[in-house]
Amino acid sequence: MSRLTRFALWTIACNLVVVLWGAVVRATGSGAGCGSHWPLCNGEVVPRSPSVATLVELTHRLTSGVALLMVVALTVWCFRDFPGRHMARRAAAASLVLIFAEAGIGAGLVLLELVGENASVARAAYMGLHLAVTFFLLGSLALTAWWSAGSAAPRADRRVGSLLAIAAAALLLVAASGAVAALGDTLFPASSLAAGMRQDAEAGSHFLLRLRVLHPLLAVAAVAYVLFLPQLARATKLGRVPRRLGGFMSLLALLQLAVGAANLGLLAPVWLQLVHLLIADLLWISLVLFGAAALADPRPSLVAAAAAHEMAERRRQLGVG
Repeated sequence: MSRLTRFALWTIACNLVVVLWGAVVRATGSGAGCGSHWPLCNGEVVPRSPSVATLVELTHRLTSGVALLMVVALTVWCFRDFPGRHMARRAAAASLVLIFAEAGIGAGLVLLELVGENASVARAAYMGLHLAVTFFLLGSLALTAWWSAGSAAPRADRRVGSLLAIAAAALLLVAASGAVAALGDTLFPASSLAAGMRQDAEAGSHFLLRLRVLHPLLAVAAVAYVLFLPQLARATKLGRVPRRLGGFMSLLALLQLAVGAANLGLLAPVWLQLVHLLIADLLWISLVLFGAAALADPRPSLVAAAAAHEMAERRRQLGVG
């Protein structure tokens, strides 16, 4: 493994920490810890006598800054080491654009005061967008590491690409609904599972509570589809790498479903929310890499057919057979 690929993996790890700490900010209601100021914190570079909420929010901003610098360094490194059309350069460039978009969305949440106890539609929309951009960022970083390690570029395959696009859309929809559900859990905590279900079913309940019930339903449907995807590898006779990635992806999907059920039954404690989010991120990354491997790996049946055709052509030219 090259130094560049190792650095790409560390960049992914740093961004995962930022994502998880962002969930801590939301779950603890610390989003307003720096007031409505950005990039300053309560109008200061270094706040004096900060509260716990301020420290939580400030830590998130500092780690986000470190992650941004790492993505910048990774992009420069890729542009220095790879030729113009190399896929690692393209993935790194996409990561750079996405992390600046991520920073802009985070700034918007603070400046528009869509934090703390805010329960508006705008905040829910921002949360869903924030998570979608995060997923695309993690995917781009994963592909940067994948292609910097020498993996082949993807081929055009409409059937496989369509199935992968459906899976990606399903996971994005589940993740966005999960962000809304987590926000509802934070702003409208329930004393028990039964009480939470009554909250969701009440006619005059807040829209966050009414939407919360959709998340587990969408999750079950998405996991069922993701579990089907490894069959794609066997159906098209792909090689060992995509099959292994498909198996790992299936395990993560089942684990995510189990953790989601535990999260529901235990009334979403913060630590379990973090585990749930981490598995969601890893599941997304595994899907992206499975897709890259599935589209890059030549099907043995086609390779064999091409070899047989070439051999027959040589025999014809030699006048054999």
